[in-house]
Amino acid sequence: MTRSVWLKADDAVGDWDDRRKRITAGLEAGVDWVLVDAADVERVRELGDVNVAAFSHGDAQVIDEAESRAEADAYIVGKDGEGDGTVDLPNDFSGSADLSTLRRDDDRANGAYVRILDEDYEAFAEAAATEADYTVVVGEDWTIIPLENLIARIGEETELVAGVTTAEEAKTAFETLEIGSDAVLLDTDDPDEIRETVAVRDEAERETLDLDWAEVVTIERTGSADRVCVDTGSLMDHDEGMLVGSMSRGLFFVHAETAESPYVASRPFRVNAGAVHAYVRTPDGGTKYLAELQSGDEVQVVDTDGHTREATVGRVKIEKRPMFRVVAEFDDGDRVETLLQNAETIKVATAEGRKAVTDLEAGDELRVFREGGARHFGEAVEESIIEK
Repeated sequence: MTRSVWLKADDAVGDWDDRRKRITAGLEAGVDWVLVDAADVERVRELGDVNVAAFSHGDAQVIDEAESRAEADAYIVGKDGEGDGTVDLPNDFSGSADLSTLRRDDDRANGAYVRILDEDYEAFAEAAATEADYTVVVGEDWTIIPLENLIARIGEETELVAGVTTAEEAKTAFETLEIGSDAVLLDTDDPDEIRETVAVRDEAERETLDLDWAEVVTIERTGSADRVCVDTGSLMDHDEGMLVGSMSRGLFFVHAETAESPYVASRPFRVNAGAVHAYVRTPDGGTKYLAELQSGDEVQVVDTDGHTREATVGRVKIEKRPMFRVVAEFDDGDRVETLLQNAETIKVATAEGRKAVTDLEAGDELRVFREGGARHFGEAVEESIIEK
């Protein structure tokens, strides 16, 4: 599931200077959406590139000139209406002005904003979710139970956005019922809290891989090949690297060049990943050939415990270098292999710890990610395929 962070920056925050400071902090932190009043859409567009949602009054008022100057990516009804209690809920939801606006096919509104004041408003949010692409719910005195109920009842009918004020609340929203909300609407001026909430979003999206062990059966020098160094725009920790290999069903863990050497400075942004033909795993669970990588692509960074994150490729260096052929065998007899540069700076994860490929011996156990099936243009497919 792809998670997102919305930042609330409507007139309840304060004047435009207050709102601008909050929005700027959100842009710098990497929020996905900013929710503002319709009159501020153009101002937000001038501040940076971000999805903009705008409160719309639908049929309740005539849309003013400021609202029509710049289009929002989504229009949200409910503020100053039935959704926030300004207007009483009708006894029969079919008579709701907010729901009627959502049902109109004129792009006036595609989202609903509901403050969960009591069980009636929870039911109203559930009704709105059947009509809205985005359903924003903000709890008052009680939050977890209504969110659990809505997650269980709404399913995939809408993108559920839960109101929060801290990163800790965002973490709870993303974990509720082990499914979580699709997004959170963050209401805070604290830049640190905004950054921490974005970090919570990133953590919630990341998968944890089950890494296996495979025993080295062959380690031999080969001729030279076109070797690829993947330089990322991120610094990697000592226990991080990438998953690469000649066969998609078994990708070897190769460490980033974080270790100091008497001869070469550490380059913690780099993984010397192998020959151009090899696969590297990407954040979506797919693979790319190392030869295909270019600046701006995303690759998956993984640590020795299988925790993952994404990194943006800043540069790819391809140079002819002497190589080792490494072949490893799983307990069931299946074998996988890859080509790695013959150099002391290339380290792999073994059962005994970090080890240079030049020191590998038959019998060493290597960290390998094992995945069944084959690959077609980087996507896993169920078909018969032979790799050797």
